[in-house]
Amino acid sequence: MRDSGPIIVKDSNGKNEALHFNFNGWAKYNNYKLDRGVPQKVSNVLALPLKQVIYHGQPVVLEGGALETNGKGTLLTSEECLLHPDIQVRNPGFTKADYEAVFKEYLGITHTIWIGDGICGDDTHGHIDDLCRFVNENTIVTVIEDKVDDANYNSLQDNLQRLKKAKLQDGKTPNIVTLPMPKRLDFEDLRLPASYANFLIINSCVLVPTFNDPNDRKALNILADCFPNREVIGISAIDLIWGFGTLHCLSQQVPV
Repeated sequence: MRDSGPIIVKDSNGKNEALHFNFNGWAKYNNYKLDRGVPQKVSNVLALPLKQVIYHGQPVVLEGGALETNGKGTLLTSEECLLHPDIQVRNPGFTKADYEAVFKEYLGITHTIWIGDGICGDDTHGHIDDLCRFVNENTIVTVIEDKVDDANYNSLQDNLQRLKKAKLQDGKTPNIVTLPMPKRLDFEDLRLPASYANFLIINSCVLVPTFNDPNDRKALNILADCFPNREVIGISAIDLIWGFGTLHCLSQQVPV
């Protein structure tokens, strides 16, 4: 739902509207014809206007899992997902400036923080919601890998260093909190993109994917400190991750 469905925002009058970001199977799979109809169906059910996202006369392809915002004008995304020149190219020829113009026009974003690569096994090729998340308007949690021989180690360290140097829309430095990674999970010969960053914030609580791993408790405790006014609940996601995503990937929030 987060990737194929609409992104729902508030317009200049404070009313909700749905944005159609022209899902194309993450620029990887061809069987997305029915998925293209999801934004219209959701907007019909919610009785919301649906707006096609267009830039220079062309439909823009983006997924909700590629974007993370603090609600104040700053957006997080990854270069691997949106700017790789050859792999899963959503919008051929797009530059950072092009994406940032789209973010500003349709999402009200005034500042974008670009990190590097995603985690191994992510078939979306670098979605931000497995990497870094805002837990409030000035605090970002980001996953790190402790095992130096793991394929994720260097890229996640690079992301951490980028975040430490980043600025928010007001010019201030964000608070950075690190989350551990669970142990490697595989299905047959495929590495799965298990990550505690794929938590879901809902009205009164935070749902966190768990993986029958010693780091489950560490991640839950860290996130409980980040959300003192919400109950933090672990949800077993071992079966879900076989589909290459967990709680955040499966859902899409509606602004209240």
